[in-house]
Amino acid sequence: MKYISKIPGELDALPFPRRVALMGCTGSIGTSTLRVLDAWRDSGRFEVRALAAGRNIALLAKQAEAWRPPCLAVLEKDGPHGVDALAALLPSSYRPEIVWGQEGYAALAALDDVDMVLSAQVGAAGLRATVAAAAAGKTICLANKESLVLAGDLIRNICRRTGAVILPVDSEHFALFEGMVGRGENDIARLVLTASGGPFRTKDAAFLKNVRPEDALKHPNWSMGAKITIDSATLMNKGLEIIEACHLYHMPARDVVVVVHPQSIVHSLVELADGALMGHFAVPDMRVPIADCLSWPYLPDGRVTGIRPLDLAKIGTLTFEEPRLDLFPCLDLARRALAQGHTVELNAANEVAVARFLAGDIGFTDIPALVRDMLDDASDRQNFDLDDGPLAPQAARAVEAVEQTDSATRRKAEAWRP
Repeated sequence: MKYISKIPGELDALPFPRRVALMGCTGSIGTSTLRVLDAWRDSGRFEVRALAAGRNIALLAKQAEAWRPPCLAVLEKDGPHGVDALAALLPSSYRPEIVWGQEGYAALAALDDVDMVLSAQVGAAGLRATVAAAAAGKTICLANKESLVLAGDLIRNICRRTGAVILPVDSEHFALFEGMVGRGENDIARLVLTASGGPFRTKDAAFLKNVRPEDALKHPNWSMGAKITIDSATLMNKGLEIIEACHLYHMPARDVVVVVHPQSIVHSLVELADGALMGHFAVPDMRVPIADCLSWPYLPDGRVTGIRPLDLAKIGTLTFEEPRLDLFPCLDLARRALAQGHTVELNAANEVAVARFLAGDIGFTDIPALVRDMLDDASDRQNFDLDDGPLAPQAARAVEAVEQTDSATRRKAEAWRP
């Protein structure tokens, strides 16, 4: 089994203290990460060297004041969410460097005094920072699955060149990671991703046509941001995770399968060559994979991080079922996009579709319809091979090509009509 950079047995343990850049610090994963780091604050094991956010500068200012990192990043240079607006919210005794935009994010992810980058930005916005961290040879705790969806081959190739290591923060992919540690390449038969099924698992086609955004935002088990919650309701999130797993673990898509598990206790399973299944059981709390990735290969103490142990007797029953592909076609759309090399178009179309649904512009069942039409209109697949020449210009050209395809798809998706 070929992991994205090195097999787990070859991963070198970073020395402590580990110097962290947190990309997407004001989102759900980012705030959970700071909760974990706060539990370890007195241990001296971690230093927060950089915080990057989008437009929530009020929360970023509070986080920055609490952690005092020397570098911050925001999305915009000017305006109410820009550099000067953030600086005005900080105490006069604290004057960090503030950068902005995609270039600023990339600069933070590649800082010399950062060892570990936790990439938690939402959507395609996280690509440049992830690529920059890989090119700089960092250890990347990856929660931004879209980076691999958009440019998984490119990131794999960069990691081979630089020795960068990616540890998966997605609960499902970390579950697979732990289940595969110590196994040989021929020991693994299949990877089994579990899905909650979302809030509409038992509904019919007539119901789905009338789903409102407020209904789709009520996830039965997890507390997440709006975009990923809608992706969970359509099962697109699981489709993106199939693509992510294929890139992370160099697995063919036919060997990555999905089962619906409504309780969200078994986070994924590894099917071994002898037919046995190795499952990862844990409470549905993102602090579990966050803490484990930050401290890898050392196991964190749940009593310190505040993660409660699992009580199987109290849970009682765990169930599994096949996904309903007739009602939730996004799984098959993701497989199609991976096979045809159109994952950039898949992701861009889905991000636009979700935003339009949340704005009330299109219906719930229009989301897969829009994505399908964008895939039908997609052009040739992109090539992410690298030669022996300088890495930086090759990576930059590849990212620019991804962004051009992303932008063109978004324009078409914005103009799409049911």
